[in-house]
Amino acid sequence: MIEKIKCLSNNYFEDIVAIRRHLHMYPELSFNEHETSRFIKKTLNKWGISFTDGYVNTGIVVVLKGINPSSKVIGLRADFDALPICEENNIDYKSLNQGVMHACGHDAHTASMLGTLRILNELKEDWSGTIKFIFQPAEERLPGGAQQMIEEGVLKEPNVKEMHAQHVLPELEVGKVGFRKGIYMASTDEIYIDICGAGGHAALPKNYNNPIIASSDLILQLNNNFLKKKNSNSIFAIGSVLAKGSTNVIPDTVSLMGTFRALDQEHRDRAHKEIVDIVENIEQEYKLNIKLDIRKGYPALYNNIEVTQKNILNAINYMGDDNVVELPIRMTAEDFSYFANEVPSCFYRLGVGNIEKGITYGLHTSKFNIDEESLRVGMGLMAYLAVSS
Repeated sequence: MIEKIKCLSNNYFEDIVAIRRHLHMYPELSFNEHETSRFIKKTLNKWGISFTDGYVNTGIVVVLKGINPSSKVIGLRADFDALPICEENNIDYKSLNQGVMHACGHDAHTASMLGTLRILNELKEDWSGTIKFIFQPAEERLPGGAQQMIEEGVLKEPNVKEMHAQHVLPELEVGKVGFRKGIYMASTDEIYIDICGAGGHAALPKNYNNPIIASSDLILQLNNNFLKKKNSNSIFAIGSVLAKGSTNVIPDTVSLMGTFRALDQEHRDRAHKEIVDIVENIEQEYKLNIKLDIRKGYPALYNNIEVTQKNILNAINYMGDDNVVELPIRMTAEDFSYFANEVPSCFYRLGVGNIEKGITYGLHTSKFNIDEESLRVGMGLMAYLAVSS
């Protein structure tokens, strides 16, 4: 089976590279991936593969049946939305949608899984069970496409028993893949705070209540509170401070935006309460009004130990022991965590970096790119993991 999959991966490689480049040239933001969805469906029609669509408007699902299709149902997921970033790469397939870029590799995820689908469609007399291919929109923006697809029944009829997903990683050299058992990625919450005082002329302090002073104290207290918890596997950070005053103008309002990340749900819940308490204390001390909005995002991502260990062994069989590495915990977030909360799952990383070629830029940067040889690895490995589960 390994040799058959690798042979087809080589045969389809150029087609999958072309698909990835097309997707890269026409990126679309979360919940607006209409042309991307149409392109995926056009490709499936060309290959004679049936699908269902309409999940979260643009999502697509393919159910592929092998021998004895009721024996098991494995779910595979690829996301296909892009980011609001202006691409700075000097490449022939640079984004043509100004200000939008596939800077997180979702074009590669989708192209790779299309390759996996094409391989397994040709080999469906050689494997058992059913494989459900989930092409998901809107991973990059709350509330995320995964949760909504689940609510719309994507894991039902047939009922998925196990999920896999791969994500590019530029820090990992092409030709390698990485896994981590157990907790792998953090939950993510967005923090919005408006400190509402009373503005006025800076030279007349009796006539204003300066929200900048209160916001400065608030930032320090929040920061110090979480600095005390360095070993708690959480991160709190304020990333935006907006005060529309001037040299002699005190503004009425200061607006803050930040993030909170955690690996433990109980700690996450406690931290939300601590943020509320600190905000209320500042509000009382400075005698002003503070509006706090904690927008709960994706939960922490847990890789099922048994499923992940099985995938590690199968990856070693497919790629060799030297090419399978253990990943460290990341404080970034991923809405695949919703799938992992529903069924035993494994979210693993595909190496796409190449120092010699200068492909070293990180995710979510304007010069991010991949070594496209990773697509050969990605589609083949995903196919082998799916049929070996």
